[in-house]
Amino acid sequence: MSRKIGLYLALFLTFISLNIFLSLQLYRHFQKGQEIQRILGEIDESSKFIEQFDESSAPFSITTIGTEVNTSDARVANLKVFFRKYGSPLYDYSELIVNVSDSYGFDYRLLPAIAMQESSLCKFIPPESHNCWGWGIYGDNVIRFTGYEDAIETVALGLKNEYLDKGLITASLIMEKYTPSSKGSWAYGVNTFLKALE
Repeated sequence: MSRKIGLYLALFLTFISLNIFLSLQLYRHFQKGQEIQRILGEIDESSKFIEQFDESSAPFSITTIGTEVNTSDARVANLKVFFRKYGSPLYDYSELIVNVSDSYGFDYRLLPAIAMQESSLCKFIPPESHNCWGWGIYGDNVIRFTGYEDAIETVALGLKNEYLDKGLITASLIMEKYTPSSKGSWAYGVNTFLKALE
């Protein structure tokens, strides 16, 4: 009898634990969705504010109101959520990162994933360097950029020309040239952050 009670108690506790775990996962997913919607709302509001001045002197016309889903906005919102979560100064450059990644033809998540692996999204960088990507940092040699815009553009162009165009298209292949001494940990970290940004 006591074995039966013990078994039922173990099953009960297992199901309760599983229920709590699944509830927390669902709650986190819901919260992330709400945060993305809030940021998309901020983007939409700011674009409406700017647009009100674009056509203020245009003749009045009645047209149908349409809606458009822009994947770029969702990607920008996704980056903003990620950068805000980690308190990164790259938050204000989310749109630039998406645009530069698109112009060079690579996944918009690559620059943030490398920045997270190299500097915890710019938290640990040489002073006044704006170098969140460890780009050209070897010992005492530090490449400094004039600002984050310059850094994003330079690193993106370098990734395209020196890595992606040469067939180094996975984190493991990039690592072999980018930081060959890491023995796999760099690629693992970058892949982890790429997945976190899905």
